[in-house]
Amino acid sequence: MNKRLEDWVNWILYDELKNGVINAPKHLLGNHVYGDGQVITVYRPYAEKVCVVSPTGKNREEMECLAEGFYGFYSAKKKYKGTKYRIETTYQDGTTVVTADAYAFDSQITEFDTYLFAEGKHYDVYEKFGAHPMTIDGVKGTYFAVWAPHARRVSVVGDFNMWDGALNPMQMMQTSGIYELFIPDVAPGAVYKYQILTRDGEILYKADPYGNQCQVRPDNANVVADLTGYKWKDTDWIENRKQQTRETELKKPMAIYECHLGSWKKKIEDSDFGFYTYRELAKMLCDYVKKMGYTHVELMGIAEYPFDGSWGYQVTNYYAPTSRYGSPEDFMYFVDHMHANGIGVILDWVPAHFPRDAHGLGRFDGMPLYEHPDPRRGEHPDWGTYIFDFGRNEVSNFLTANALFWVEKFHVDALRVDAVASMLYLDYGKQDGQWLPNKDGGNENYDAIELLRKINTVMEERNPGAFLIAEESTAWAGVTAPASMKGLGFLYKWNMGWMNDFLEYMKMDPYFRSFNHNRLTFSLSYTYAENYVLVISHDEVVHLKCSMLNKMPGVEMDKFANLRTAYGFMYGHPGKKLLFMGQEFGQLREWSEARSLDWFLLDQPLHKKMQKWVADLNHMYTTYDACYYNDNNQMGFEWTKVDDANTSIIAFVRRGKTVKDQLLFVCNFVPVERKDYWIGVPCLTEYEEIINSDAKIYGGSGTKNGKVKAFEEKCDRMPYAISIDIAPLSMMVFRYDYVDKKPAIAKKAAVARTSTENKSVEKKTTK
Repeated sequence: MNKRLEDWVNWILYDELKNGVINAPKHLLGNHVYGDGQVITVYRPYAEKVCVVSPTGKNREEMECLAEGFYGFYSAKKKYKGTKYRIETTYQDGTTVVTADAYAFDSQITEFDTYLFAEGKHYDVYEKFGAHPMTIDGVKGTYFAVWAPHARRVSVVGDFNMWDGALNPMQMMQTSGIYELFIPDVAPGAVYKYQILTRDGEILYKADPYGNQCQVRPDNANVVADLTGYKWKDTDWIENRKQQTRETELKKPMAIYECHLGSWKKKIEDSDFGFYTYRELAKMLCDYVKKMGYTHVELMGIAEYPFDGSWGYQVTNYYAPTSRYGSPEDFMYFVDHMHANGIGVILDWVPAHFPRDAHGLGRFDGMPLYEHPDPRRGEHPDWGTYIFDFGRNEVSNFLTANALFWVEKFHVDALRVDAVASMLYLDYGKQDGQWLPNKDGGNENYDAIELLRKINTVMEERNPGAFLIAEESTAWAGVTAPASMKGLGFLYKWNMGWMNDFLEYMKMDPYFRSFNHNRLTFSLSYTYAENYVLVISHDEVVHLKCSMLNKMPGVEMDKFANLRTAYGFMYGHPGKKLLFMGQEFGQLREWSEARSLDWFLLDQPLHKKMQKWVADLNHMYTTYDACYYNDNNQMGFEWTKVDDANTSIIAFVRRGKTVKDQLLFVCNFVPVERKDYWIGVPCLTEYEEIINSDAKIYGGSGTKNGKVKAFEEKCDRMPYAISIDIAPLSMMVFRYDYVDKKPAIAKKAAVARTSTENKSVEKKTTK
């Protein structure tokens, strides 16, 4: 053995390498200066012969076998600088492989990167961690980096190294717990995992927490992906988005179509793999959403998840769009196509918890890492999942950067944050003894509160116009207040209280609705407390809750009339709108992720007419700013009839930014027809009916009012009144321009009445 080589080699490190416990292989392997010369060492346990070769191939020098699988080369001069050499390995079967030396390449992670990550402020960390195809010193390959501070050793294993953890052990960067390695010749499409040796001697195979693509389930390894190649065409969209503020966003219409891509339509029914691709869905879904008048799509479960039945809410790979529908680039195309057609994209995002799947984040390096180490803080007993350790800087960084990742890399416009209540309350879903109070003895999760504020603040600073929506089911105050005002900083909150009260009201037999009138009207007492989205989501049409149509009481015609009225009231109520797919045409069955929606129902007239009703509601909503402009301003809403529980008829006014095109909504929630019925109105002008759920085109009997003139008669606390015909179980909208003065055409309509007695009786029974 060459004496210089023997003197240079640290045989303790070699023993660690051979025994598979080394965490600093670059201290032993690679290209090293030794005095005036150099030492190059490699580990090739299955080699017959190993040579150092110049990049041109002109020079070839055989390396000496120093120990089993361990080869070295010493030169008295520095013949090969840095990475400017190749390793030629001849194996026992005669095959020869020439490659650059993985251990000669410098780390791509700087000390500043590790500092920022430890502080929880490395918001571009997804550019460093994970698997990134790149070219270094003219060599193509993939750079891998992962955080595993409790690991004894971490190796990259994959289809490029026979899944052998001895071949590519990673280098730990000082005490940061970050492992990194550039592996030459590993290209996009390569399949890989991290092999982790725990301190207890257990070997784990883990998916990459920052990996950008995965295999299609049930396989669960990562796939190397390049996110830099897609050519975006939505520059104008993004530039316009950057000009938006919280205030301008609140004054825009938002009609959301909540969608599960795998079951909206399937290419092959009864197949676990019969999905359309992101690119196919882009065209089909976009055309449909535009036709229906929606402004946004909200996608359930896009981050990779193993179990279809979780709908995407138990995530194992937070930085990878699910491969069920194609590649990350395909998903980029989906978003780009939506933007090209004026449709915003919202993603459901799940920072509250994650599943226990062996390849996922749980006990990632053999010990609690992403989850809180105390099970009273780190586990959901009811859900069987782990809870993130929100107060740990590196975990906070993981989640904050992930929110930014979807907006900055995939151009999505908003994130709907799932299960926020479970983050805010330490005792959420837990019994006594299963939770740990905060330092003040309360149940508020201070770490989660600070994290949510941080995410919302950083998102607003880095991506103006992009925002987060909270699914928060309690009365937590200030969910949509800015973080600077001690709020959580969300732009919108799902109005779960309205949804629960309203659906309970609509499910009742109309006879009992008069005794539950408060369920219909109570939401207006708090509607300005937060910035709300009115939702009828996927959760309301699963688990034996019935479809929306089958929630409605009565026979078939009554069910459709009830549902049309329900949707009409929803579109008049202050707040942005969300309907889950299938609800727009009266899906009969509960939703299942395993099959397409029942599109065949559109062959039946009532379902087709329901679809038209929702489309026309959307078009009315986006056409008249009275429906949305003042959602968060009290001047935008006023009751004109609210107290008449006996008739279950309500009426209210919606106002936009001008006196023109104000809207009067009238809803009848009982199957009783009202002829010549008085409704109080705010001004003496003409009211034009622009939509009526009882129109024949929507499946009704054809009641219509056309244009009606107000008359001077106090009614329902209003100074004037109109007289209209109201069909059973119906909703109608009248357009008018507000006027302060009494126009000349305004004559008391009651003059036409034949008797004072009849008028007195009618006023008594209908006001």
